[in-house]
Amino acid sequence: MSSFNGDDFKGLRITQLDDDDEEQAPVEPINVDEFDDDDDDDEDDEEEPVILGFVESPKFPWSSLRQLFPNLAGGVPAWLDPVNLPSGKSILCDLCEEPLQFVLQLYAPLTEKESAFHRTLFLFMCPSMSCLLRDQHEQWKRAPEKPMRSVKVFRCQLPRVNPFYSSEAPKHDGTDQPLGPGAPLCTWCGTWKGDKVCGGCKTARYCSPKHQALHWHRAHKIECQQLRTVLETSDSVDNGVSLTQVQKAASKSLWKEFVLINEDESEYDTEMSETDEVAQPMVVSKREVDDQMKSVMKDFEGDADKNSWVNFQQRVDKAPEQVVRYCRSSEAKPLWPMASGRVSKSEVPNCKSCGGPRCFEFQAMPQLLFFFGGSNERESLDWATIVVYTCENSCDSSLSYNEEFVWVQVYSQTT
Repeated sequence: MSSFNGDDFKGLRITQLDDDDEEQAPVEPINVDEFDDDDDDDEDDEEEPVILGFVESPKFPWSSLRQLFPNLAGGVPAWLDPVNLPSGKSILCDLCEEPLQFVLQLYAPLTEKESAFHRTLFLFMCPSMSCLLRDQHEQWKRAPEKPMRSVKVFRCQLPRVNPFYSSEAPKHDGTDQPLGPGAPLCTWCGTWKGDKVCGGCKTARYCSPKHQALHWHRAHKIECQQLRTVLETSDSVDNGVSLTQVQKAASKSLWKEFVLINEDESEYDTEMSETDEVAQPMVVSKREVDDQMKSVMKDFEGDADKNSWVNFQQRVDKAPEQVVRYCRSSEAKPLWPMASGRVSKSEVPNCKSCGGPRCFEFQAMPQLLFFFGGSNERESLDWATIVVYTCENSCDSSLSYNEEFVWVQVYSQTT
C-alpha cells in the first residue's frame, strides 16, 4: 500500500497490499462501458477511469493481516473493525440459512470524508449454485419487505484516529501491530465471530451449530480430548486472536487465498508485448482464461446477449486475468456481460441507513472462479458478474458494518 490519502481517482483507490513507494502516473479518463443502462442517456459524458484487480499469492505470512488494510480474495477476511462484526441472520444465506463464505474485500478509503479515512468493502456469498439461482428471483422483486439473498456485501469505515489502529501508515516490514485484539473467530470458518464455545475443551469457538458439528465430525472429536488434557494441566488457555498471525480455519472448503493487486485499465489500452513491465505476471496462460470465457457463448440466446458478450470479451481481453473492476462514481457503470439480466440505476434501492442514493463501486468478474478452482459442472457455482452498489455519501450509522446492495448476473439456464 503506497499511501492512505488515495488522491487518485477523486479520493478513491484500491491500495497495494505490499510496500510500494513508486508513484503512479496520472490516468486519462476512458470509456467504462460499451453499452448503457436503460435509463442512462449521457453517452457523450466523459467517464471515470477504471482500476483493475488481479490476484497473486501472498508474498509474506503477514501480507493479509488487518493492520495492513489489505485487498484480499478467498481465504478468510481481515476485518476492519475487528470487534463489532456482522452477526445474527446477516451472516447467513437467507435461502439455506448456512453461514456465508468470504469472496473478497477491497480497501477503498475516502480521503475527503474524515469518518471514512479507512474504508473496506466485504463481499460474501453462499457457495451453493442452487441458492444463487433462487437468489435471482429475489433480486428481481421490487423493494421486497424481506429480501432473501445468497450474496451480501458489507461496508465498514473508520476515522484516522480509532481504537484499533495507529494513525501512522504501516511499515509493511512484518512489525506492524494493531492497537488491540479482535473478537475471537469461528474455529471452523475463520470468518464470523465465534460466539459459541465448545463445552468440552472450552477453547474452540463457532459461529453456528452447523460449523460446530462439521468440525466435530471432521477433526475436533479427537482434538477436543487433547485440548481438555492441556486445559487440566495448565493454569489458563489463551482463547484470543494473535495480533501477528492470520486466523487459520479448520475448514478445507474455503476458496484459495489471494491478495489483490491493482493496475489502471488505461495501462492496457495499447497492445503490450510479453516483456512489457506493466503486464501482470501470468498465473495461468491467457489461452486458458480466454477458452473458459468463450465457452459460455453457446449458452446465450438472442443477438443482444451475444453482442454484449462480444463487447464484454473484447474489453476484458486487454487484461484477461482481471478479477475486479473498480470505479466509484455516480456516473460510473458496470461492464455488463449480457444485455439481459441487468439492473438499471432507477432500480437500485436507496441506502437503508440514510435514505440517499447508491452508486456503482465495483464488480467481481467471472474469472475469479477460475482462480478459486471452480469446475464447469452445471451444479457448480457460476456467475457472469457480481455488481456492488454502495451509499453515494458513504454515510455513518450506529452499525459498524452496513449492508449495501449487490446485483448478480448469471448465465442463461433453467431456474
